[in-house]
Amino acid sequence: MEDKIVVKNVSKMFGKEKVLDNVSLTVKKGSIVGIVGRNGSGKTVLFKLICGFYSVSDGEIIVDGKKLTKSHSTPENIGSIIETPGFLGSYSGYRNLKFLADIRNRIGKKEICEAIEMVGLDPKSRKHVRKYSLGMRQRLGLAQTFMEGQDILILDEPMNGLDNQGVADMRKLFLKLKEQGRTMLVASHNREDIDVLCDEVYEMDHGILTTERK
Repeated sequence: MEDKIVVKNVSKMFGKEKVLDNVSLTVKKGSIVGIVGRNGSGKTVLFKLICGFYSVSDGEIIVDGKKLTKSHSTPENIGSIIETPGFLGSYSGYRNLKFLADIRNRIGKKEICEAIEMVGLDPKSRKHVRKYSLGMRQRLGLAQTFMEGQDILILDEPMNGLDNQGVADMRKLFLKLKEQGRTMLVASHNREDIDVLCDEVYEMDHGILTTERK
């Protein structure tokens, strides 16, 4: 299978603090790879490096065969949810996603509505996002990650704020996206999420990544 993400001997320093230490990871096309670890273990920093938000201190990251460089912005085929999604509170869910979609002008109303429906929200609702629950915001954030057909999804704690039904719904959605050939890198505190979803599992501790057996 094709390699979609390759992380080679990556280290990341913030000042004198080493946050990632010689991390290597390969994510194959159409797979779901999970990373478990405590807060502050380095998971989110790794995800931000893959998305191009930070540059590596050492090593290299290759996404879809292209090496990320310091001047490289987020690869166009990556959709990510890292930390709490930020939206315009006075806009509806649909208007928020339409605003974001208009930046690259790749999709129209049909694709936006389909993505919103896939996460269990109503695209016709005029409810302002500021009145959304945390779980509804999370669902909308997930819709944003794949609405433009992004085939690599970087999901940092994607079940945040979801109730039990929401978690079950999103697990089904992620497996459906996998069937479509999407590739996912997922970090979760919930061991069951990882066990249900992931083909491979890694553990991050103090910036060091090790492979777990599935």
